[in-house]
Amino acid sequence: MSLETSSLGPMTKSNVSTTVDTSTVDYVSKGQILQGLPLNQSSLTKVLRELTMNIDSEDSFFVADIGEVYSQFESWVTELPRVIPHFAVKSNPDPAIIKILASLGTGFDCASKAEIKLILDAGVSPDRIIYAHPCKPTSHLLYAKLNDVQLMTFDNENELHKISAKYPSAKIVLRIGTDDSNSLCRLSLKFGAPMSSTFSLLKTAKLLNLDVVGVSFHVGSGCNDDNAFTEAITNARTVFDQASQLGYNLSILDIGGGFPSPKQRDGVEFKTIASNINNMLDKLFPPSMNIKIISEPGRFFSSSPFSLAVNVTSKRAISNDSDSSLQAVPSTSSPSPSNSDDTSFMYYINDGVYGSFNCIMFDHQIVYPQVLVRNGSFELNNMDLQSTTHYNSSIWGPTCDSIDCVASSVSLPELFVGDWILFQNMGAYTGSAASKFNGFEPSQVYYYNSKKL
Repeated sequence: MSLETSSLGPMTKSNVSTTVDTSTVDYVSKGQILQGLPLNQSSLTKVLRELTMNIDSEDSFFVADIGEVYSQFESWVTELPRVIPHFAVKSNPDPAIIKILASLGTGFDCASKAEIKLILDAGVSPDRIIYAHPCKPTSHLLYAKLNDVQLMTFDNENELHKISAKYPSAKIVLRIGTDDSNSLCRLSLKFGAPMSSTFSLLKTAKLLNLDVVGVSFHVGSGCNDDNAFTEAITNARTVFDQASQLGYNLSILDIGGGFPSPKQRDGVEFKTIASNINNMLDKLFPPSMNIKIISEPGRFFSSSPFSLAVNVTSKRAISNDSDSSLQAVPSTSSPSPSNSDDTSFMYYINDGVYGSFNCIMFDHQIVYPQVLVRNGSFELNNMDLQSTTHYNSSIWGPTCDSIDCVASSVSLPELFVGDWILFQNMGAYTGSAASKFNGFEPSQVYYYNSKKL
């Protein structure tokens, strides 16, 4: 399916491309660091070994598996065949992800002028974009109008009057609030019309002669409640019926985002959530209604393809049996038989909460460090490390702010300056919100492919 494809129906394995058109994807970052690797198929271990053992650089970096993006698309098509995903660009506006998903025929959820421009510049037609921000700056709304992005959300009367004045031909979707109390990020605290106001909003839209075409909701980012969609879909059907009373013939149901990362360590599995959604859709929005059902998954596609490698730039040892202040440990230190109860370590790395680990602050993520390179030896998945003495450790980012703590208490073997630590499942809400505070640049991305395409 080419980038120009704009007519999207329910996705099944029979009507989507079985091969990703990756001819437009730039696999290799500047400097051609991965030039010696087979780009048609590789592995995380091989790529990380090449980057950490053979490259003279201490800069932190991401590795992104484009094959994992395709695998996630296959999972989506299998579990939610009636639902057309519109990738939430905010989760990770990486150009490779965008190009791959565009080639597979997905739509895109954009929340700003810049995100709309990014998707249009990738060759995606405007009818594959939903401007999913209920409270839009006027200049952004006019940009959407200029570029024929018609589908957009609203949740309040003032937004209706704004759209009526600036873009009266827009196709608008009423976003309703949900119970998102079991989600990592509770978006309904900020957006979504309460059910008590939906009929009044629809009446106002009718008086303004606006084209209401559907209903949307969002159960919150990182939803851990397999029943969260049940009430939301039920409420959406109520709004469909209200709209019908006013003469509207709604044609779109947007079930939003909140779908979990496929490799999360706990919480509800995607298959369980998908099963509940399918049951509710078949009950309240059966295929005979000819409703176009879309969604706005972000972390589902962007989290698992990305792994982050960071370098240990400094280290302190703390003797727990004394009242002495923290003691700096020289970078030439070698392993010692210290009792893990007597000593703990503070490790300083070259990415932190002002950078890629902002997900800890803003997205409530828990990250899990893995030893990647230790004392010059590549140790990823080395089971022998489990028998090595472990110490209570903390991991700190590079900035001067003491809030820049990545992990306050983790068990690790003793590490040394120059070693590498790996964090997996780091693609969602990481690089997209990274800053340059204290002059530290965001981590670079290198691409590889684990899947035979």
